[in-house]
Amino acid sequence: MQRTGFLLAAAMLAGAMALSPAKADYRSGAGAPPLLLSPDLTEPWVLQLQPHRRQMRPQVTTRPVMRQPQRMERVRHMGVAPGAATRPKQVQRQVDPRFLPTTVAYDGKHKPGDIVIDTEARYLYLVEKGGFARRYGVGVGRPGFEWAGTHKVTRKAEWPDWRPPAEMRKRQPGLPVHMAGGPKNPLGARALYLGSTLYRIHGSNEPWTIGRAVSSGCIRMRNEDVIDLYNRVPVGAKVHVL
Repeated sequence: MQRTGFLLAAAMLAGAMALSPAKADYRSGAGAPPLLLSPDLTEPWVLQLQPHRRQMRPQVTTRPVMRQPQRMERVRHMGVAPGAATRPKQVQRQVDPRFLPTTVAYDGKHKPGDIVIDTEARYLYLVEKGGFARRYGVGVGRPGFEWAGTHKVTRKAEWPDWRPPAEMRKRQPGLPVHMAGGPKNPLGARALYLGSTLYRIHGSNEPWTIGRAVSSGCIRMRNEDVIDLYNRVPVGAKVHVL
């Protein structure tokens, strides 16, 4: 028994002596296997230590993301569709409500049945009995074409033809010599001719110009308003332009 124990102790001592140098060499790095790193240090550590496994990795191609111009980003950020910022605004083509026809009190010196046109305020008054007047909004002559005076209605016409005077055609060479009456005719639905002048009270196919100074001297009204006035005023009625 003592001999067996002695042999076991000797064997254990020999084993310890054999392991000690290896352990010391490993700690110092002298006996460690060489460490191989991949040249691509951005790869995962497994591929850096074991480059042969790169063949097992699927090939991935990355492409740069194209950025939109800064201006387009600002437009989207504001909630506006691209191109909407440069879209032209539509022109407002509505008549100002204050130029719609109405009945007002009137204490002027003119008689019932007379027409009084206030070119500065852009109103036409048809004087009525009892101290009232029918008031309409009108368009008047632009700067350089203003006029004033008293005339009579010498003629009335429905959907009148238009014959621009020679002076007007000289200023605007593109005007026709004659245009038949109709919805596209600048004289509109009705016309009341004033004495021997070239001026008229007439309708307009541009109702949004009512209340403005845009004509060549004629008095413009909405088509529905000039029809109403046409039915109320006889030939021979006096017209006072102030």
